Amino acid sequence: MKIVIVSNSFYPEISPRSFRTTELAKCLANLNYEVLVLTNFHEETENFESNHNIKFSFFDPKKFPIIDFKSDTKLISFFNRALNFGLNYLFTYPDIELFFLVRRTMKRVNPKADLLISIANPHQIHWGVASVINQMSIKTWVADCGDPFMGQENNSFKPPFYFKWIEKYFCRKADFITVPTQDSVTAYYKEFTAKIKIIPQGFNFDEVELFKGTLDKDMPVFAYSGSFIKNKRDPKELLEFLKTIETDYEFHIYTHPTHFNYVLPYISDNDRIKVFSYVDRKILLYELSKMDFVVNFENVGVKQTPSKLIDYAILNKPILSVKTGSLNEQHVLQFLNKNYAETFKVEHPENYRIENVVKSFLSLMSNGK
Repeated sequence: MKIVIVSNSFYPEISPRSFRTTELAKCLANLNYEVLVLTNFHEETENFESNHNIKFSFFDPKKFPIIDFKSDTKLISFFNRALNFGLNYLFTYPDIELFFLVRRTMKRVNPKADLLISIANPHQIHWGVASVINQMSIKTWVADCGDPFMGQENNSFKPPFYFKWIEKYFCRKADFITVPTQDSVTAYYKEFTAKIKIIPQGFNFDEVELFKGTLDKDMPVFAYSGSFIKNKRDPKELLEFLKTIETDYEFHIYTHPTHFNYVLPYISDNDRIKVFSYVDRKILLYELSKMDFVVNFENVGVKQTPSKLIDYAILNKPILSVKTGSLNEQHVLQFLNKNYAETFKVEHPENYRIENVVKSFLSLMSNGK
C-alpha cells in the first residue's frame, strides 16, 4: 500500500502541523506502508529517509521574499507594514507560493498512491493538490485541516469573501475532509458536512520521557507553551494579576521569539516570570513534567482547539485554563495554593494515541473513490 503525505512542515520544525505530519509518517512507515512525504527541504529531514524508512520529495526552494517592515524611517516602516498586510490579506502572500510549489512537485513526482493526505495549515497546500489531483493516480484524497480557513475565529481578520470559491473548490475535489473536533465541523460549508470526519492530533505516547523525581520546591512552578494572539489568546490579564501576587512562584513561558513582546514588559520588575524560546518537543515535555501545573490560554469560539492540550493530557498535570477578557482570579489563586479542583479536563486522552489516529486515516482508504 502506497501513501503520500503533502505538508509544509516536517521535523525538525516545531509546530502542530509538523508534529502531525511527522507522527503520521513515522507510524505508517512502522506499519510497513510505503510512505512518500512531499515537503520543504531540511538537512535533518533527510535523515528520516534511512532512520524511518520514509521517502521524500522536496518542494523547490521558496523564492517569494518576506517583506521586512522594520526601518529607521517611520514613513517607510508604515508603508512596508501596510504593503505586508495588504498582500497577505488580499492574496495570502507569501503562503500563496505553496500553491505553485505543491502543484509543481505533484506534477514532477506524479505519485501513484492508495491514499494521499494533504495537511493544512497553510490551506494553500490543499489548493495546490486540488489543482492537479484529477491528473494523478490517487485512489483516496484526505484533506486534513488542523484549523479552518474561511471559518476561522482567532485571526485578526477574516479572509476576503472571494476565497470561499477556492475553499469550495478544494472541498469538492477531496474525498474526505478531516478536522480535530466535532465543534470544528461548523467552520466549513454545510454542503460538505458529509465528507467531514473527526480525526484528532496524534502522538506516540511511548516516546515521551517524563520527570520521575519529586517536585520539592516550596513555591508553585508552572508553565505555558505556545503562541499568543492579541486580545484573543492574550496573556496580559494573567501577567498583570501575577504582578500583584506577593508570594513566590515561577511562571515559565515557552514561545516563539516573535511573541516575546507579549511577556517582556512583565519581566523587568518581576523575575518570577521567565521566557524561553521553543525547544524540541521531547525536551519541552520533560521540562513541563517538572511543573506543578500548566496553563492553557483558550481560543475564541469552539471551532479551533489548541493542540497543546494533548501534550498536557500526556503529562497528566493539572491545567489552569484562562479565557481572555474574563480572567477568573479566584481560580488562579487556587492553583497557586495547589488546589486543583477547577482543573480543565481533556476528555478521552487515548483518542490522541498515534496508533488510533492512523487507524482512523487508514479506514478512509476503502471508502474513497
